[in-house]
Amino acid sequence: MRRPTTTIAASALLAACTGGQTAQPAPRAGFDPAAYRIVDLTHAFDARTLYWPTSPTGFRLDTLAAGTTPGGWYYSANAFSAPEHGGTHLDAPIHFAAGHATADRVALERLVAPAVVIDVSAKAASDADYRLTRQDVLDFEARHGAIRAGTIVLLRTGWSARWPDRRRYLGDDTPNDASKLHFPSFGEDAARLLVGERKVGAIGADVASIDFGQSKDFVVHRVASAADVPGLENLTALDALPPTGATVIALPMKIAGGSGGPLRAIALVPR
Repeated sequence: MRRPTTTIAASALLAACTGGQTAQPAPRAGFDPAAYRIVDLTHAFDARTLYWPTSPTGFRLDTLAAGTTPGGWYYSANAFSAPEHGGTHLDAPIHFAAGHATADRVALERLVAPAVVIDVSAKAASDADYRLTRQDVLDFEARHGAIRAGTIVLLRTGWSARWPDRRRYLGDDTPNDASKLHFPSFGEDAARLLVGERKVGAIGADVASIDFGQSKDFVVHRVASAADVPGLENLTALDALPPTGATVIALPMKIAGGSGGPLRAIALVPR
């Protein structure tokens, strides 16, 4: 970035007055964890973790070792297996857009960024199929300012309080059937505004999908994926975040060629 002319002139004058030796700036303070509240946005993975109804498997943890070794010290190790899409996880763009970024190639700038939280929990409480609208986004911006490019936009529906009750969280618990699901999420017009006009870095929600439960065409996934915007699904604790001001760090397992993967997401909230 070009420095202003006045800054250059001031630097030259200072150098002349000090025999060419300019004063060095004071070192900048490093990251201070005490300046932030750290909020965990991730559901733990265990036998109760929820996956899409048509997923043939869920999360499994097998004990490989647990106990005292012949040498006298304790040692434990496990093996786990799980589908990519379930629990708190990332949807990589390739999930719904051929040739787009896989889980290991999602730009980190999209996963570590300032966040805004749009709260539709009151509307969702009376309409399980509620979808965020373009007007909802514009109303949010009227109160909190324009959503800037690169922002992670999180949708708070209040649904994470229902986890891990499958019937209450997904709206149905029929095995191997995803046709009867009911939960809120993003709507198409809001997604097109956020992705196409605001150029956000990622979108996420405290529900099982960035499309609402009754979606048959997964248009929000398709809009986001086509723009290489990843989705963050099954988040929690969004009620602990302010509408603006938090920074989200959402790092998935780096699965080469993956269409998604388990995610550990946190937020840094200035004290």
